[in-house]
Amino acid sequence: MSREFKFFIYLLERYAESRGVTADVMLNRLKVNGLLDYAIGMYELYHVESIENAFADLDSKLAPL
Repeated sequence: MSREFKFFIYLLERYAESRGVTADVMLNRLKVNGLLDYAIGMYELYHVESIENAFADLDSKLAPL
């Protein structure tokens, strides 16, 4: 498993937890909004910044519930 994918799993679990949903729910939200490849591809930026910055970036791209 690549380091990018390992980080994505970590990001997904922390992001879901911070938003009060399960990782499955958050994974589906990212899928529906076409953001899976985007989030994985942001590894270089996301892993060196505060995790909350990654959350804010994804929030800005997700369609409201």
